[in-house]
Amino acid sequence: MPRKTSLASVLTRAWQRNLKAMTRATVRTGRKTATNVTKQVTKAVTKAVVEQRKPPPGAGDWIAGIALGPAGARRYHLFRPQLTLKRGERLPLVVMLHGCNQTGRDFAVSTRMNRIAARQRFCVLYPEQERIANPQGCWNWYDTRSGQAHAEAATLMAMLDQVCLLYAIDRDRVAVAGLSAGASMAALLGSRFPTRFAAVAMHSGVAPGAATSTASALGAMHGRRAPVLPAAARGALIANAAGGATDLPPLLVLHGNRDVVVSSRNAVAAAQVWADASGATASAVRLQQRGQRYPVRVTEYKRRGRARATVCEVQGLGHAWSGGAAGKAFSDPAGPDASKLIWAFAARQFRGVVKR
Repeated sequence: MPRKTSLASVLTRAWQRNLKAMTRATVRTGRKTATNVTKQVTKAVTKAVVEQRKPPPGAGDWIAGIALGPAGARRYHLFRPQLTLKRGERLPLVVMLHGCNQTGRDFAVSTRMNRIAARQRFCVLYPEQERIANPQGCWNWYDTRSGQAHAEAATLMAMLDQVCLLYAIDRDRVAVAGLSAGASMAALLGSRFPTRFAAVAMHSGVAPGAATSTASALGAMHGRRAPVLPAAARGALIANAAGGATDLPPLLVLHGNRDVVVSSRNAVAAAQVWADASGATASAVRLQQRGQRYPVRVTEYKRRGRARATVCEVQGLGHAWSGGAAGKAFSDPAGPDASKLIWAFAARQFRGVVKR
């Protein structure tokens, strides 16, 4: 006789069948989902790589290169405007040092310096920090105790020499500028190699000598440490003291008064270093504003009628490039155009350059 099937066993078998069906469906869905996620990630990574390789706006060549120095290899891009050079003509150069969590291309897009270069006939060099040297892509401006900062500075100088050798660059008309960590490295370069630059521009950075290690960098960023000139710069100043001259190039400092990453106290501290070195004194503060852009408090430190350091404190600006492209990280379009200000400042210094 056939066994009597209980209701419980029927329900159990039905539940097991449903469970198996659900498991098979889940596995299939999971595989499909994983495949979709993989495709999306691959697409996003590919798009990012393509975007980074795409030349930033500006009518000219976007030339990739690599330089070797005491800190190892560093990549770079050189923007060279599309123009016909006169016989023997060499173009000025602006070195642009990006901030943390940026690439050289990011910085070029944000600052739009290439468009100015194409109009005004100058080249722009964008060095690239390696992530193996700093996980956040910051220039190691602060690590002077271990020598890493000096090694990176020397490597950047080797890069500058290489570019000047390979392309029609005027060695006597070179300016260096940077944002945040890039600004701090620009100041280190200007003070450590003062005869190599006609102008230095810092945007939201820390003055040289304010930190000597990773541990002291945070205090320096918060404006709690006094800057000190590197020994090389102090030696040059002492040697030139009798002649009343200074080897420090003129300095332009831009900083937002709402910067919570790098205190704006660093702006005045950096200018004061330059002023003390050259015997300059501060003039009266004046307020400037163009249209609806953020107003700027300007202080000049002059010696014999010439500004040796200028501080532009942008009211309402945070830790971002003033007047930069909209929608980009570390960029605020509401501020005055820092790129135009830096080029105008550098061009004034270039006009007074005596050829060596």
